Amino acid sequence: MTSFCTATSFQIPAINGGVLRNRPSLSTGRECVSVTGGISKRSLSFTCLSGSSDARRRAKEAVETKKAPPALGPYSQAIKVNNLLFVSGVSGRIPETGKFISDKVDEQTEQILKNMGEILKAGGASYASVVKTTVLLADLKDATTVNGVYAKYFPAPFPARVSLQVAALPLNSKIEIDCIAVL
Repeated sequence: MTSFCTATSFQIPAINGGVLRNRPSLSTGRECVSVTGGISKRSLSFTCLSGSSDARRRAKEAVETKKAPPALGPYSQAIKVNNLLFVSGVSGRIPETGKFISDKVDEQTEQILKNMGEILKAGGASYASVVKTTVLLADLKDATTVNGVYAKYFPAPFPARVSLQVAALPLNSKIEIDCIAVL
């Protein structure tokens, strides 16, 4: 497999007001590139990309567990790519039966987060590693109820989140949640 990143150091000129100033060092490694010095004392990190399309395809791995309901269509429960886990929208269905736990939004939310926890675990993550969620609600008036359940699962600092009311959800669900976690 070819990688764009190499174990090399070289100098980059920094420009301040049109005049060359400190020359920061650029160090690259197999997993990241960092730039330090010169313009600021902060360090910037970048994730490397592999050099061939075949290598990129192999880096994408489906995550599946029988401890969460199967996908309802041609998609995976989750996809792992490099150090990220992308969990598809999860519903409040019971894994063994495929039926909803109930018609109540709080009980569906509880089941969703249990199912999500199993998918996260299968992908090598946890609630603590979740950085972003999307909450889709059949009725945005249920947001306060959902927040009460949601807060029990995610430790502070809470993930970034978007909550939306949608026209309809699969199987007439009251709620669906997806997430992104860092591995």
